[in-house]
Parts: sequence; structure tokens; C-alpha cells
Amino acid sequence: MNKIIFIFLCVVLLTADKANAQKEYDVIRNNWIEFSDAPNALYHRLSRQAYALLNKRTAAMKDIHSLQGWQNRQQYIRKSLQDLIGPFPPKTALNAKTVRTINKVGYRIEHVIYESQPGFFVTSSLYIPAAQKKNKLPSIVYCSGHANEGYRSSVYQHVILNLVKKGFIVFAFDPVGQGERLEYFDAATGKSTVGGPVDEHSYAGAQAIITGSSQAKYMIWDGIRAVDYLLTRKEVDPQRIGITGRSGGGTQSAYIAALDDRIKAAAPECYITSLTRIFQSIGPQDAEQNLGDAVLRGIDHADFLLVRAPKPALMITTTRDMFSIEGARETAKEVSRIYKAYNKEDNFGMVEDDAPHASTRKNREAMYAFFQKHLNNPGNAADEVTDSLTAQELQVTETGQIATSLKSEMVFSLNRTHAEQLEQQLQTFRNALNGHLLNAVQSARKLSGYEPPLQMHEPVFTGRFQRDGYVVEKYFLQGEGNYIIPYLLMKPDKPNHKAMLYLHPSGKQAEAPEGGEMEWFVKKGFTVLAPDLIGVGEMGPGFFEGDSYIQGVSYNVWFASMLIGRSIVGVRAGDVVSLARLLQKNENVQAIYGVARKEMAPVLLHAAAFDSTIKNVALIEPYTSYRAVVMNRFYNPAFIHSTVPNALTAYDLPDLSASLAPGKLLIVDATDGAGNTCDPETMDKDFAIIKTAYQHKKAGEQLRIIPGKATGKNVDLYLEWIK
Repeated sequence: MNKIIFIFLCVVLLTADKANAQKEYDVIRNNWIEFSDAPNALYHRLSRQAYALLNKRTAAMKDIHSLQGWQNRQQYIRKSLQDLIGPFPPKTALNAKTVRTINKVGYRIEHVIYESQPGFFVTSSLYIPAAQKKNKLPSIVYCSGHANEGYRSSVYQHVILNLVKKGFIVFAFDPVGQGERLEYFDAATGKSTVGGPVDEHSYAGAQAIITGSSQAKYMIWDGIRAVDYLLTRKEVDPQRIGITGRSGGGTQSAYIAALDDRIKAAAPECYITSLTRIFQSIGPQDAEQNLGDAVLRGIDHADFLLVRAPKPALMITTTRDMFSIEGARETAKEVSRIYKAYNKEDNFGMVEDDAPHASTRKNREAMYAFFQKHLNNPGNAADEVTDSLTAQELQVTETGQIATSLKSEMVFSLNRTHAEQLEQQLQTFRNALNGHLLNAVQSARKLSGYEPPLQMHEPVFTGRFQRDGYVVEKYFLQGEGNYIIPYLLMKPDKPNHKAMLYLHPSGKQAEAPEGGEMEWFVKKGFTVLAPDLIGVGEMGPGFFEGDSYIQGVSYNVWFASMLIGRSIVGVRAGDVVSLARLLQKNENVQAIYGVARKEMAPVLLHAAAFDSTIKNVALIEPYTSYRAVVMNRFYNPAFIHSTVPNALTAYDLPDLSASLAPGKLLIVDATDGAGNTCDPETMDKDFAIIKTAYQHKKAGEQLRIIPGKATGKNVDLYLEWIK
């Protein structure tokens, strides 16, 4: 017993010592009430910029007072949506096949597989009322929400079968990542290896965004091709096509209806609100719900309805939905104005029920009545009891998954082909080296949303402690927005008039203890500054995780940045430049070096490329390129916050490295997109532009690339770099 107590006390003391050691490096935690919300600073910075842009949009909308004004707005929306979503592929053969038919009392189901793009298979089911004879019937495209089983969910089946009972043909299809279209399907477990539907969407969607594409594009195109398929059926009246869907299906139905004029009536459910209320409440959601630069371009949820006016539209809402009811009401009020201008007020409406994010009888019956009226199919709008279909009856493919039944393309593989085309284009640009590097840096400034520091703030001193040969001081500096940057400043007793910026993904305290790398530099005479950049250490990561929280990474906060035309990298790079200038001004240094580890490497690269204050750069275990993230099916989610949306349309990380020539550049143990040691072939391919640039500048001796796992300590490699 005494031994157990002794061990327990030792554990308690060790834990306490560790906690005290960590507290030693705190700059603001516990002692500064003003910054008690500092960990949420990144989200607040992005949301405040979003509000400013959305307020500007609101003011512009209030200035529209004529039908011509609204029609001008519709033209702007159409152009903007085309730009934001990305160009759709050409329409190719659907190669639709009815793989089997299920006959039920009062209707039949034809299970169909079609190709929305060559080799990109879509599983779907066409529900046809038995009463159909010679007359063509109205049809509804049904979009599934984020249910694992897709449209086979009992909630969705109830709606589909009610519509069929009321004489509508219903065509339901699986979104990618759901139902029988899991893109990361593990046959051993029967589940996705990356998570649920939102994770499947966002994991592949992030790669698409880096290439200037979007997850939304692939999902919308599947829906547009679903309409194409309907129009091949003799039973379908092409003038009476509607669309609906709840939750994620509400997103899809709103998008598809906005972009496909063949849809006469649209009833998105439990989705439409406003982006202001989204930012204020649940935050931006998974990949397809976020169109890059949408807020920057003044596009909001209302625009998906405005653009199709005066065609019939019904907003279906609930008062306790996660999608703000207040935002829905505000949007409905705005949209009603365009219908009034068209003198078609009866074509637009909103129904709400007191319920959470759910399907309710009241809302379903309002939806049935809406389609009965506007698709000219009168009848009883009462919600009826429906029979349940078995899983076997609803199965489309032989095995229950496209992945094991057909060799299908995926969003990843289609986007990889797109990335290969961009890479060829980039290689062509690189042939004109000097001009390309200038353009690459300029493109990086714009695409990353970098805001150069316009004002030099004075730091606030919060404490210090002495060590052998140097002192550790604690400060914070105002960042680019209404937030701060806590940092440690290690000052040697015998300075060499050189300074070191040390960026670590775990924050300022990672290498701060005695014997750490920062101490090594200090004892070489360097003044070392180690910050907690926004979203890291005392400044993060914040409580906002979102629905796409993959392996401890919030994809949603990254989506928030791209909505306003920014990136987390761009925000952090601006703060790094501020810190470098501060060192130059306050510490009387003649040269500033920068060290960055892993996913902090892109931040340092952008900062050094944008501002010449940082002369010499060392990247330790960086991933080689954005290309490596996009081309790797199973990439490391930790890298996402350090990527830039649309980057590969104009530049990649090696271009920024090349722009640093003839400054000293050290790259140690580069990894691939999964975080594994990079193979020589990939490294040679990605780093060729860097070597070419340094040779062009006759500065080959200034570049050192250490492949694989470096032997010995990094400090041994730093010796030559700091000479």
C-alpha cells in the first residue's frame, strides 16, 4: 500500500511540475481577463471580416427598387455562381442502365446506374406510380441529406413514397460519399475509412478546393445529369419537373434549382438561412456548402432563390433548426421583394413548424401542396402512412457499394486528373523562370488573402525569467485584426546581432525548455522569437470544430477563411511579417532568419516570399508541395490549415522557395502529402524548380536539401546554415 501511495504521489508531483513548466511560458493565460477568449481569435477574425462583407451586400440589396434592378442582380448571381463553383464538364453519354425493377402495390421502382461523367457512376432509383398510362407525369428530383444510407433513409423514403402516392414520379440519387457511393469504402468493415458523409465530402472536397474546383461542382453536376436522365423517360413531362431535399439535400436542391432552368418548382428544406446567421451560430458547414469567395463576391443563401425568380419556390423551415430560423425569415423577406417586383408573389412562400432539424407533418403537407399546385397535379395533400421497403429491395448495385461492384471514378481521382493538367500548365510557366516567379509570388499574395502590415504596434511586456547565458521575456503584439500574438523572446547575454523566428505547429513552448533547439540558437548569439500564431497555443484552436472535424482538424474554420477570399496561411503570414519587422526595429539586428517545422513551413515560405525582412529560411520536415496533398488519396488532415484555396491554379510551395534565391535555404526531411518521408523521385520532381532558380542565381551553395531522415540532431545541420 505504501508503495502504491508513493507511486501516486510521484505521478502527482510530475504532473504538477509539467503543468508549472508549461505555465512558465504562458504570456496571457490566467492573468489577462481581456484575452480570456483568445483561443477563439481565429474564428472571430474571419467572422468579423465576413460580417463587414455581408453588411455591404445587405446595403446593396436595399438599394434595389425596380424590376430592372432585380434582373441585373440575377445576371450578377448567375455569373458569380459559375465562377465560384467552377466550370462544369461537358455533357457526355449517361450510359444509363436499369439494373433491376421492384414491383410494389401502386408503383414500381427502377434501380438505375448512370454516369454523370465518364466512369463516374451514380446509383439511383426511379419511382413510377402504377396509374401512369399514356399521360406524362410531373416528376420530382429528390436530394438526400447527410444520411449514411442516402435516400434509403426511412425519413426520406416516407416523403418519396407519399409523393408517388400523389401521382408524382420521383427520381432519387445517391450523393457522393453516401448510400452506395462511399468513396473511402473499407470492405473489411463495411464503412468509410475517413468518417461519415460530411467527412467524405470535406476530405475530398478540400483537395478539390486547392485546385480551384469544388465539392459542390461534382455534386451539383450529378443532379443536373439526373434531370437529363428524367428527360429521356417517356413517362416524364419535361415542363413539370420539381426538386426537393432536406438538410444536405436542401443544399443540393437549392444549388441545382439555381443552376438548371429546366426545374420549374423548388422546395429546399431545413437549409436556407443566411450566412450572417451561419457565422453567428453553427459556423460554416461541410465542403459542398461553402463556395470559395462567395461572401467576398456578395453571394448569400437568398441568391439561390433570387436567381430563379419568378419560378415557384418554397422555403421549408423549422424554428429550432441548427440553421437559424431568424436567418431564414430575413432571407424570405428579401426574396419576397423580387417576386413582388415580378408581380408573382404567389409563386414564393415559406412554411415553418416548431421543431428541431427534422421533417414534420405540417411541413411535408405544405410541400406536397406546393408541388400539386405548381406542377399542375391536384389532389389530396394529406401525409399518408407508407409501407417500409427492405434494404434488399432498395439495393441498386450487386454488392451494395459502387466501390466493390464497379470500377468507378471518385471525386479524388477526377480532381487528380484536373491537378495533373494544372501541373503541366505550371511546368510550362516555369520555363520562363524570372517572370513566372514574380507572377507566382503575386498570385500567392492574392490567393492567400495576405494583408501586409500597415501599422507597427508596440509590444506589451508581461514578464521574464533568467537562464544561464540568456533571458526569456514574454510579450504580446497586436495582430492584423482585433487579436494578439503572444510570443517568447530569448535574448542572449552576448548577442551576435542576428535574430531567429521559430515557428512550430505546437506553438512557442515546443522547443522552449532548456536543452531545446531555441536555446541552441540563443547560445550561438541569436535573439530568438517564438510566437503562438493565431489558432495555435494560447491563441487556439478554439471551441469551433464544425461538422467536418477530421483527425482533430477543423476543416470548417478553413472553409470560413475561403468564403471571404482569405486563408489561414495568409493571416498568419501577415503576422509573421509583423514580428520580423518588430525584431528589426526593436532588437537592433542585422539579419533575420526563420525556422519552421512541418505544417508551419508554408506560413514561413509565404511570409519570406512576400517580405524581404526574412533573409534565410530553414524548413524542417515540411511537406514538399500542395500538389503532394492533392495527389495523395490519404493525405494528412493536419496539413489543411496550411494550404491555400485555388493555389494550384497559379503556384505551388516550391515556387515560393525558388523565389527566395539567393538567400540561404535549408530543407530537411521533406515529406509527402501523407506526412511520410518523401521518396526521391517525388522530391526531385517537386524541388526541381528550386534547384533551377538557385543555379540561375549562381547561388547553389546557398541551397541545401537533406533528404530522408536526417542523421544526428537538426542543430548539426544548422551550423552551416547560420554561418
